[in-house]
Amino acid sequence: MAVKIRLRRMGAKKAPFYRVVVADSRYPRDGRFIEQVGTYNPLTEPATVEMDAEKVKAWIKNGAQPTDTVKRLLKNKGII
Repeated sequence: MAVKIRLRRMGAKKAPFYRVVVADSRYPRDGRFIEQVGTYNPLTEPATVEMDAEKVKAWIKNGAQPTDTVKRLLKNKGII
């Protein structure tokens, strides 16, 4: 099972809000997920990013691969 840490789109049309989730890579973007580890709101100035650093580190240690966007967010927060 290939596990990814990725964004799940929420919110209304033209008003995106994202949840950072751990999901099997075979599931759809907004489909089933294993655990929610944070949120990302690009509409605020500056963009709001909230992460549970302990959960993210534990998942990465267990082999979960963050997507490029999530990796950038994690680097900006200083988690990785």
